Amino acid sequence: MTSARLPSHPSRRSLLGLLALGPLGAAGLSACAQGEDASGAAPAAAGSGSSSAGQQARKLTLDFATYNPLSLVIKDQEWLETDLGGQGVTVEWVQSAGSNKANEFLRNGNIQIGSTAGAAALLARSNGSPIKVVDVFSQPNWSGVVVGKDSPITGVADLRGRRVAATTGTDPYFFLVQALGTAGLTTADITLENLQHADGRAALDAGNVDAWAGLDPIMAAAQAEGGAKIVYDNIAFNSYGVLNAREDFLAEHPDLAQAVVNAYEKARAWVPANLEAATALLAQVAGIDPQVAATTLGRTKLDISPVPGATQAAVLEEIGPLFVANGDVADQGTVDEALSTLFEPAYAQKADPS
Repeated sequence: MTSARLPSHPSRRSLLGLLALGPLGAAGLSACAQGEDASGAAPAAAGSGSSSAGQQARKLTLDFATYNPLSLVIKDQEWLETDLGGQGVTVEWVQSAGSNKANEFLRNGNIQIGSTAGAAALLARSNGSPIKVVDVFSQPNWSGVVVGKDSPITGVADLRGRRVAATTGTDPYFFLVQALGTAGLTTADITLENLQHADGRAALDAGNVDAWAGLDPIMAAAQAEGGAKIVYDNIAFNSYGVLNAREDFLAEHPDLAQAVVNAYEKARAWVPANLEAATALLAQVAGIDPQVAATTLGRTKLDISPVPGATQAAVLEEIGPLFVANGDVADQGTVDEALSTLFEPAYAQKADPS
């Protein structure tokens, strides 16, 4: 069992010091994510995917996110820095506030590997982003239709004519679209407010929207702190947590991609063996109560195969047509082609967590 190691050198590794986005609180709800400037734009890439092989080999840039607990562990434990430092590789971390932000960073070359929901990965590739799914890091029940504690809304059918917050291009948005379908509704039957996840929670708390397509751990915090209620959830409508890599990065540096996937498998074993430490780490990075972090981890299934393939494809085949129906992708053929080329299972198949 790997020993737990929480931050003990604030000047070097304090996650609170690195955290530019506190998902909760008045300042955190509107703050920029680590890796974004005040305009919301991604930082200039120090070494994008189009750089020369020599430059790329010296830097590995990947994301961490509160919706991806394994990324927090890998960053905190510094496994990649330790394993790759001797090879002259520097490791740089950028925080993703949501799948949409991770996809922006990947498309722009600001990161080489990023974590998103499976649906967000498929949407990005359908729209020309040169990414491949190399690992499945979780099967989370991380989305839900959330209302305030005193709301008269008791189910999806009650959303007709209501203002609903969601972050387009992310799993909670696609969850919402599928949830509406269970009541014979579409997004045309609601007023959709496109807000980043934390801002959606803030809008719900302030009464500016009637419901919110939530995402953990912010959703779990809204339940614990404000009495928010989940009126609909369905794990089958979530599209897995997946790790995506730029195709040019995979072609130029497969060894670095393999090192990242190996670290993810190491983290997958570390979390259940060090659950208390993992819970404390998530609480610290997300700025939430440890009990909220425990709830979030409890809704996140890590004991799954990391190899992307038929299981994820079956889920995405149900979600893909929504892209066309919502006008996100021009035609179904484009989605089908993207799905047929989305997965690169070799890295997870060869993963060595030792």
